[in-house]
Amino acid sequence: MSKKRWIYIVLTIILLTIEVLIALFIHDNFVRPYIGDVLVVMVIYSFIRIFVPERVRMLPSYILCFAVLVEVLQYFRVVELLGLQDNRFFSVLIGSVFDMKDIICYAIGCILIVAGQLVYKICYKATQNSKKLDETEENLIVKILSTEYDKKDELN
Repeated sequence: MSKKRWIYIVLTIILLTIEVLIALFIHDNFVRPYIGDVLVVMVIYSFIRIFVPERVRMLPSYILCFAVLVEVLQYFRVVELLGLQDNRFFSVLIGSVFDMKDIICYAIGCILIVAGQLVYKICYKATQNSKKLDETEENLIVKILSTEYDKKDELN
């Protein structure tokens, strides 16, 4: 299994654990309703990346569309339409209350994902450029030293 997949497995476990801890132990008016919704799109993103480790350019947009779809289903009370209102699992999973602020939080989460991708890309390129520079410097030093060695040979 590739290193990238392991990174996303660990990230998914960490984010999911945070989500569960928020759901179980935090009952406030900020962290649970807002930070939880920001994190849920990150959980979905990291989970998908376990199976699709190569970067999918539009993945954050697809996740946002999915999250908005779920929120719209809440608007139409799909849990009640399907007769699942007494099932705690589906009531929590799908949700039962439409809130425009949730969509804003999902969008913020997706923006943070894109920002994270950009930071990673910049850092990765900087590392790669640094490695190339190191190799170039090393080759230059070897060339200079071999030239100096050759000159000493010619003098002797």
